Amino acid sequence: MPRAFSSLVSTLRRFRRDRRGVAATEFAIITPMMLVLFFGTVELSNGVAVDRKVTLVARTLSDLTSQATTVATSDLTNIFAASNAIMTPYDATLVKAIISEIKVDASGNATIAWSVANNATPNTVGAPVTLPTGLAVANTYLIYGQATYTYTPVVGYVMKTALTLGDQFYTRPRQSTCVLYTTTTCP
Repeated sequence: MPRAFSSLVSTLRRFRRDRRGVAATEFAIITPMMLVLFFGTVELSNGVAVDRKVTLVARTLSDLTSQATTVATSDLTNIFAASNAIMTPYDATLVKAIISEIKVDASGNATIAWSVANNATPNTVGAPVTLPTGLAVANTYLIYGQATYTYTPVVGYVMKTALTLGDQFYTRPRQSTCVLYTTTTCP
């Protein structure tokens, strides 16, 4: 028994001094964490890029519409197409966009004057709107651009569920008091 014990002790000492498998062991321990970090960074970067593009879409909808004095359905179709082009290289068919005009009356109450949507439901005409502080100027109009996008992670390793990204943007009409659409009138 002492001989077997001394042989075992000797083998353990050799095993403790042997460093040949340390790099492989460290690699096996660190690789899963590094992969999670890598794929998480890819998903986060794509998510931030899509979120920025959604903001640009909302801004473009509002900005292009506010530059006109009147718009027809064909004009709004072109504005939606131009704003969807911003989403390249991401899938523009997932963009839900709405252009509305908001009327602020003499009392400061805001309501939807007209609304048109692409791949979404337009806002209800006459529906009240809560505006951010400072935008509810009596007897004025605002062009309201809204955009949402359902972002599904590319890899799906870190984030497994889809996120709905959205933004909204307000601009004042530039060429006239309001932007006329179909049968709407300005005061």
